[in-house]
Amino acid sequence: MLRKVLALRSISQRTISTASRRQIQNKVPEYQKLFQEDNGLPVYLKGGITDALLYRLTMSLSVFGTGYLLYLLYVASMPKK
Repeated sequence: MLRKVLALRSISQRTISTASRRQIQNKVPEYQKLFQEDNGLPVYLKGGITDALLYRLTMSLSVFGTGYLLYLLYVASMPKK
């Protein structure tokens, strides 16, 4: 029992460090070169295939939502028999 209390005491006295132990490579300069490159692409597509897929998914959902909204407005505007 005494060993458990002493172990708990030593754990609670350790300093908590927010610094990471391994260094992470800074990728910001690479991304700056990529996004500032003049290759004729809009910024929202310069990230590669994932950006293109997300863009197409977002646009298709927007078009579908707008069409569905117009359909629902048409149905709501018709008098019920």
